[in-house]
Amino acid sequence: MKDTSRNAVQADAVLLTDHPAPGAARLTLNRPAQRNSLSRELMQRMTEALNELAADAGVRVILLGAQGPAFCAGHDLREITGARSEDDKGRAFFEATMAECSTLMQTIVETPKPVIARVHATATAAGCQLVASCDLAVAGRAAYFATPGVNIGLFCSTPMVALARNVGRKHAMEMLLTGEPIDADQAATMGLVNRAVADDELDQAVMALAESIAGKSGRTLAIGKAAFYRQLEMPLADAYAYASEVMVHNMLTADAQEGIGAFLDKRSPTWTHQ
Repeated sequence: MKDTSRNAVQADAVLLTDHPAPGAARLTLNRPAQRNSLSRELMQRMTEALNELAADAGVRVILLGAQGPAFCAGHDLREITGARSEDDKGRAFFEATMAECSTLMQTIVETPKPVIARVHATATAAGCQLVASCDLAVAGRAAYFATPGVNIGLFCSTPMVALARNVGRKHAMEMLLTGEPIDADQAATMGLVNRAVADDELDQAVMALAESIAGKSGRTLAIGKAAFYRQLEMPLADAYAYASEVMVHNMLTADAQEGIGAFLDKRSPTWTHQ
């Protein structure tokens, strides 16, 4: 995928940012030697970048990918092990790490722009959590997914939060209790990713999805994404009452008026993202 607008940041940064198509921004994890493990620095930079893109009126969809042989291998275990030498045996560091991870995952959900994971390879533990936290995900068939913390005496409790909100309970429990990996096709069947595609078709599939979304009203996308996650936690009657309020609010926006008018006039809409 070519950068068609703004340049990526310096190649030695832990996170790269570029804009591969109009309306689309791309974040790329860039710790290939560490299998893109989530160091505190990387998580902080990802949260900052997502907040910056949320405020960018020119961005309507965000892609999340990675360089190197893995998509993301979870937390940086060397960083975690190094903290054990502290007087508190690492407690303060561990607490800060988990807080930063939780902030990152919630930022993905709360940003008004849809986030699409491009998963080309291994996504394990917090890396699997990262995929599950994204609104959409497309995986190449070389990818596989696992929550293997149980194998090293560390149950994947925080990955469990995102995983259990994306796949059936028994599927989630099997992954968490056994630590066994699933392939891309299994992940698609379970709902962890939207689809699995041939590795050489991954970029095309991701960009097709991104460009379809980027062509929509940014205001409408933001309204819909926020409403989707909020209504999930509500009882049925409350969800319908809330969604009805959202529909009324949406109908009063300039883009809804333009979109309905364009449909009736049999023309393409001109979005103002208002």
